Amino acid sequence: MDRSFVESLVAGDRVDASFALRAKEMRAARTGEAYLTLELADRTGRIGGVMFRPDRDAAAVPVGSIVVVRGMVTSFRGAMRVSVDSLRPAAHYDPADILPSGTRDPDELLSELRALVGSVTVPALRALLRSLFGETGFIDAFRTCPASQTYHHSYLGGLMEHTVSVATLCVRLSEIYPHVDRDLLVAAALLHDVGKVDELEYTTHIGYTDEGRMIGHLLLGERRVRSVIERLGDTVPAELATRLSHILLSHHGELEWGSPKRPCMLEALVLHHADNLDAKTTGFIAAAAAATLVEESWTDAANLFRRPLWAPRAAEDDREAPAREGGRYARSA
Repeated sequence: MDRSFVESLVAGDRVDASFALRAKEMRAARTGEAYLTLELADRTGRIGGVMFRPDRDAAAVPVGSIVVVRGMVTSFRGAMRVSVDSLRPAAHYDPADILPSGTRDPDELLSELRALVGSVTVPALRALLRSLFGETGFIDAFRTCPASQTYHHSYLGGLMEHTVSVATLCVRLSEIYPHVDRDLLVAAALLHDVGKVDELEYTTHIGYTDEGRMIGHLLLGERRVRSVIERLGDTVPAELATRLSHILLSHHGELEWGSPKRPCMLEALVLHHADNLDAKTTGFIAAAAAATLVEESWTDAANLFRRPLWAPRAAEDDREAPAREGGRYARSA
């Protein structure tokens, strides 16, 4: 049967699908019988679950596992949950069923990324970009990795989408501000978050690696770029490598935001604001979309901005569209 995701489940639906087991607790009913309370998640959301008289195998499944759940959706005190008949570790599952993914086509994004790399005319920077993105296995990890755990582009493919957006913004900004070193800025934009491949893990959920928690993606990314520069020998001049390192290490803008240095180059300042603009705009859109989904015109304060955000629904427009010559663009009934 076709897989049903959390967002589409209604009371009475049969469930036979894989989920991430986010939480689990053994409790006792008033009768003394044991039961399990569960929190299950897939790429579309989360739902509670309950399993009465669980067997030993179900009780032993660790939190964080991917599990196959069989049961039925029921309503209890106004909330939907899965009344679970069977709970077992999943032998096989599709990660795309568990973690959210972006709406943009990955192949299209990869094509845009390659075009941006190809647009860099400085031979040393172009060689660096091609060498880093051409490392065995790196581009597969880069195109799959999220851009963050929670607030922006927090889905499979989010890192490449964010990188392409930031680099494209930098191309436009270099046209507006001719004092900017266009090639250095675009190269830095393409490289600014490569450390997230080492910072984040995303098998059953999006979380941080030990390196990510202890070091962070700015330093991990600069370290990765430096290793490629060293491998290229004299291809990248030392002064250019230093400027690039500064831009990468300062792109969060402020010390309290994780940058070991604040921007002191024009390109570093522009990259910081382009990165921040894309992250904040995407985070705002995601928060507003979630409120709109439940027909609220304001979000709560649990978002990137730590305040309620206005999320108005589009008004219905019943006016007739003006007919153009030949009627080609006339509104149809």
